[in-house]
Amino acid sequence: MTASEALENILPLFTRYYDIRRGEDAASPFDAEATFHIHDEQYFLFKTAKYTEVESHEHIFFAAIDRLTPADAKRLDEAAWAEGLSRVKPSSIHRNTDIGLVLVAETVDPDAVDYIKKLRRSKSYKMLLHGYSNYRAIVIETSSGRMTCNRMGQSLRKLFGNINFLE
Repeated sequence: MTASEALENILPLFTRYYDIRRGEDAASPFDAEATFHIHDEQYFLFKTAKYTEVESHEHIFFAAIDRLTPADAKRLDEAAWAEGLSRVKPSSIHRNTDIGLVLVAETVDPDAVDYIKKLRRSKSYKMLLHGYSNYRAIVIETSSGRMTCNRMGQSLRKLFGNINFLE
């Protein structure tokens, strides 16, 4: 299975809750992106007595590449983090804006695997009073079916675990 075919199998997993943009509509170096927004309000007896209001966002960037080198991994990682942070709007009702990177490659260099495993990115806004951002990253090698992620990306590994990339 090529990286592009694998990406086409992955994107339907996000269509239910995320807005998907592909091709030219996606951010510059990426093949697709998925965006999720939620706004929640809690009331006490009447709608005029609101006691909490929270916003949560998630931006996931997808790239399909033939061979993932450490230079490519670093370039795509930095582009995803920068693009995701540019979309953050911290405020008193902002809880979190999480950023994700999904790289699908036919072959992955061992140094690129090490780079992804060591990724640790997070940011707080006004000492968590205006929320935070966490970063999840995963690399899927279609030739072997191997998945590598950073510490926060374990949930992505569970999500993609049922897809057979070796077909």
